[in-house]
Amino acid sequence: MADSRFFKSSGHLSLRGIAALTGAAVAAAVEDRRVNDVAPLERAGKDDLSFFDNVKYLDAFTASGAGACFVRKKYAPRAPKGMALLITENPYLAYALTAQKFYPEPPGEGISPKAVIEKSARLGKDVSIGAGTVIGGGVVIGDGCRIGPLCSITHTLMGKRAVIHPGVHIGQDGFGFAPGPEGILKVPQLGRVIIGDDVEIGAGTCIDRGAGPDTIIGDGCKIDNLVQIGHNVRLGKYVIITGQCGIAGSTQIGDGAMLGAQSGLAGHLSIGAGAKLAGRSGVMRDVPAGETYGGAPAIPIKEWRRQMAAMLKLGKK
Repeated sequence: MADSRFFKSSGHLSLRGIAALTGAAVAAAVEDRRVNDVAPLERAGKDDLSFFDNVKYLDAFTASGAGACFVRKKYAPRAPKGMALLITENPYLAYALTAQKFYPEPPGEGISPKAVIEKSARLGKDVSIGAGTVIGGGVVIGDGCRIGPLCSITHTLMGKRAVIHPGVHIGQDGFGFAPGPEGILKVPQLGRVIIGDDVEIGAGTCIDRGAGPDTIIGDGCKIDNLVQIGHNVRLGKYVIITGQCGIAGSTQIGDGAMLGAQSGLAGHLSIGAGAKLAGRSGVMRDVPAGETYGGAPAIPIKEWRRQMAAMLKLGKK
């Protein structure tokens, strides 16, 4: 179902092979059935594989024409007649693995002749750099990194297999100024940006270099478009930051934390490992590990929901 002008499928797969790939269970009677593509529930046809992972789309699932579908066991009885089911407790992950099989990452396009790379920069093996991108002196780019067009990267040590989308700016000055009697004095930003392995950074994101300590982006972090990360921020491993978040300087975010879209974090905070912030949270104080906060100023999510319910009641009086 993907537009063949932009996406090239690797061909059909058997349900037996998909089950082996994903760990899903499939009935023996249909395991030899083959599917030719992946597609969303509402657009899938008899030769397509889809997934159902959110109860909001139950109607789309029950009406879908998909030939096969990843689904949790409890929803299997709601499947349309004739649909082959691959039973799994994580349909979205199973779908991701299968979609990668149908549409493997294309090989890198190499280094554009329109990229500007300072002589003292060091590039690893199989690096791809898009047109108009500028790589500053002393920058280190690890093996297998893919850097899109119109990026600027300076004062940065980057690990392996990073994916940097178009228009990302890494390593520019942090926002450091000292007010004084003669005006506002600029504070030299003498740190770096350290990026781990398997990091992905979305289009238009800016990551400031440290003021003295480094700004650190841990292994496996996934950062959406239009995110601002201030100087000296430290992200642990596998942190997820969605679009338009802003993180002020020197805040530390623990492993596996998740930040909802448009969240804003004050500086010098500690966000514990596994913590979650609801979208548009305004975080003014530390968040303990494993806790979920929401609102502005952000508070524990249950308390925030109680406050919202009370405000709704007041509005009806």
